[in-house]
Amino acid sequence: MKQFIIILILGLLSSNSITSEKGITYNSTQKADINCTDNGCQGIYEGAEFVDGSDIAHQFSNKISKAVGDKLKELYHSREYRKVDFSKISMSTKGMGSGHVIYKVSIPFITVEEKCDAFTSFDHVGGWNHSPALNARKMQLNNVLMDGHSLNISELKTTPEGLHEYWIQWKNKKTQFECK
Repeated sequence: MKQFIIILILGLLSSNSITSEKGITYNSTQKADINCTDNGCQGIYEGAEFVDGSDIAHQFSNKISKAVGDKLKELYHSREYRKVDFSKISMSTKGMGSGHVIYKVSIPFITVEEKCDAFTSFDHVGGWNHSPALNARKMQLNNVLMDGHSLNISELKTTPEGLHEYWIQWKNKKTQFECK
């Protein structure tokens, strides 16, 4: 009996699938990798698209946004001033709509000479097969802005499969407090 229980537990622990509350089984193998350099951040997510209606794959945009903001702050503190080059952001979402997606994103930086021309915070608002709620996101971020400053927002970026993203950067109140 003991051996049966041990085998059952090992089998459960080694399973590569999860069953949602709705009884749908998904491959739980998910890989997410982000690499940042002084020139930008690139990332790739591979795995489930949705679990229980939650857009798991799209949540990778949150992770890369955090990494970009962290890298911009790190560079700023090293007196290496950067901002995101919105015109060169690239995204792809191979497999979107199939349940298993490979989401790749590249967010390049450009060098700026003056510290107050840099941006040190970064975020996004997007939609996985629907339009992003840009106005709501602007209102949510309004309290992070210094007086007299505004959000710098990209044009709408889309993939052929239906990911829609606005990328947003601004001067962080704590990091760039002298840039009033």
